[in-house]
Order: sequence, then structure tokens, then C-alpha cells
Amino acid sequence: MILGVTPARGGSKGLPRKNLKKLGGLSLMGHAIASARESARLDRFIVSTEDPEIVEEARRHGAEVPFVRPADLASDEAGMVPVLRHAVEWLQTSAGIRPELIVTLQPTSPFRTGADIDRTVQKALDTGADSAQTVIEACYHPFFMKTLDGDRTVPLFPEGYTYVRRQDAPPVFQPSSMVYVTRYTTLIDQGRILGPDNRGIITPFEASVNIDTEWDFLLAEVILREGRAPISQERR
Repeated sequence: MILGVTPARGGSKGLPRKNLKKLGGLSLMGHAIASARESARLDRFIVSTEDPEIVEEARRHGAEVPFVRPADLASDEAGMVPVLRHAVEWLQTSAGIRPELIVTLQPTSPFRTGADIDRTVQKALDTGADSAQTVIEACYHPFFMKTLDGDRTVPLFPEGYTYVRRQDAPPVFQPSSMVYVTRYTTLIDQGRILGPDNRGIITPFEASVNIDTEWDFLLAEVILREGRAPISQERR
């Protein structure tokens, strides 16, 4: 059994009430639910939130919101692992079902599609990995990054000086945050979302916008306006 979970708390410092903010034809919550509906691999999909407005918006789009998330799991300090564990434990207690895979679909990735979800799920199933996630090529190579000792720059990677051109350095990837697939034992027994054997699915830049700030939202609006967002016409 494969369980999809969208964690969506009401509080947000970077972009207040972002999960209810409208992008194109849908709110960010609406886009998350639409992507879950497009997936062929999710057996069940639920929204985890403590916020009454998000509950209403999720249900308006046909999503299941079977519980109100406890307040201590909706604070700025609450991590994602206990939020997902709470959802899984609810499913086990209420329905006696233990999911094989837990798929995290954050509403901050509005251009995720069902195909993105299915590819990442399939990667975990085919490889037997502890987890899988979507990744994007890093916009700036860490070999060229510095830390500061006072005002003195210190190379983050001392061997980075051997590369003069960015394109000569080996490719590196960062999380795109679109899809996380976690095996039950990885989440419950190890307390991790990404296990030791973690596999990556590469996604393109325009699909991978992750909205945490106003600038991120403005970028998403440009991508959508320019027709570069890989989503269906109904979601535009």
C-alpha cells in the first residue's frame, strides 16, 4: 500500500499563508491535490494540517483530511519526521493498514505532476531502496563556495581550486523538494525520510520551483505566465 501525504501547516514566516495563496487557477494546496489525483501509484492520499482554512480548501478540492494535526506538530520547530509518523500511525490505528511506502507531497512544489510522483515511486520499488527523491542540478557548484573566517574566505572544498570552469567540475544535485518516497521501516524504525540507500530522479528547473519566499512565488508566476510550467491546462 502506498500512502501519499501532503503536510500543510497554517504558519509560514517566509511567505505568510502560502499554502492558500493562488497560483494560476489553483491555490498551492489545490496544485498539490491535483498532482496526487494525477498519480496512478498512490493508493490513498491525505492532507495533514492543523489549520481550519486549509482543511476547508483541501476538502473543497476533494482531498481526505481525516484528522486535525496536533498543535505541537504544527510549530516552527516541528520536524517532518514526527508529522509523517503521526499520519502513518493514524492509518494503522484507524484502518489497520501499514503502508509500504510513504510519499511526501509538499504544497510548495506547485508544478509537480502525477508522472513525477509515479517515476519516483517506481524508482523506490524497482531498486528496493530505502528512499527516493526528486533532485535538480545545483545552480551553483559547491566546489566554488566559501566560508568566512572573519573576513577571510576559506574554500568549502580545498580541492575546488583545480577547477577553473564550472562545466569542468563534476555535476552535483540538490533536492528539488517535489517528491520524497520513504519506505515504512526507514521512517518508523530509523526515524528518517531519506535512508542510507537513497535514489534520485532528476527534474528540470522549470518544474522544480519550490516556494518558500515571495521571490520564489514571483518566479513561479513568471514560469506559469511564459507557458513553461509542465502542468495541465486545467491547473493554469
